[in-house]
Amino acid sequence: MVFEGQYLTYQEYQSLGGSLNQAPFNLLEFEARRQIDGRTQNRLKDIDEIPNEVKLCVFNIINTIQTYANEQNKNISSEHIGEYSVSYGNNIKELVQSKNTELNDIILNDLYGVIVNNEHIIYLGVN
Repeated sequence: MVFEGQYLTYQEYQSLGGSLNQAPFNLLEFEARRQIDGRTQNRLKDIDEIPNEVKLCVFNIINTIQTYANEQNKNISSEHIGEYSVSYGNNIKELVQSKNTELNDIILNDLYGVIVNNEHIIYLGVN
C-alpha cells in the first residue's frame, strides 16, 4: 500500500526521535492526518510545503494514539480465540473520551495561529 500526501515523512519522524517501524508509522500518520484534516476542513490538502507546526502536531498525535492503544490493551478483561472476541473493562468509554479530548487539544494547541494560503487553518467561522 502506498501512502501519499503525508504531512510527516518516516525520515522526519525518525529524526524527531520516533521509534516505530515504517508500517505502523504509515498507519498512524494516516490516522493523524485524518484527525487534522477533519479539524482544519482539509485546508492542508494539496499545499506545496507542510508547515513545521503541522509536522510536530502529527508527531504528537502519533505518540498519543500509540499511548492510548497501549492503555487499551492493558484494559482487556477477556479474549477468546475461536471466532475471535475481545472484552474490555468498564472504563474503556472514559479512555476513548480522554483520547479524543487529548487529540483535539493537541491539534488546537499545535496549530493555533498557523496560516496557510492567507487563512488560519483551524478557523471554523466563529469566534
